[in-house]
Amino acid sequence: MQKVLIFGNSGAGKSTLAKELCVKHGLAHLDLDLLAWLPTTPPSRKPLKDSHNEIAKFIESNEAWVIEGCYSDLLELTLSESNEVIFMNLPIDACIANARNRPWEPHKYATKKEQDANLAMLLDWIAQYPERADTFSLAAHRDLYNSYAGKKSMVTNNKRSA
Repeated sequence: MQKVLIFGNSGAGKSTLAKELCVKHGLAHLDLDLLAWLPTTPPSRKPLKDSHNEIAKFIESNEAWVIEGCYSDLLELTLSESNEVIFMNLPIDACIANARNRPWEPHKYATKKEQDANLAMLLDWIAQYPERADTFSLAAHRDLYNSYAGKKSMVTNNKRSA
């Protein structure tokens, strides 16, 4: 059974690849964006234990799955459950271009207009990826990738197949 973790910068194509894998292989899909945040303004992270409990329920409910997101702290909690990791390590300019061309994500935003209102913040966030020192950073993702002993691959461009 496939149990895949996909991670990388915002705009790298994690959700797109996850959806392709789900269709091709009949996998259940978990987007960590949907369980990492409290419904507050401004947004704040849920306690790790709460997010981990939701991830554990997802894993228990599905034999084959793909979990994707930029949260190395949450992904670390699932490494032992996975049998493959994919690091979407695209150049910053490719991630920015993908973010600019992102279709409306109704599971995250009530309207396309609401999503587009966050675009400037998202582009700034993407550009900071190499310099950040948090759970969403290039350094954290590299560490996660390098520590994984199982099957792993790194995607460095948009030309790939699921």
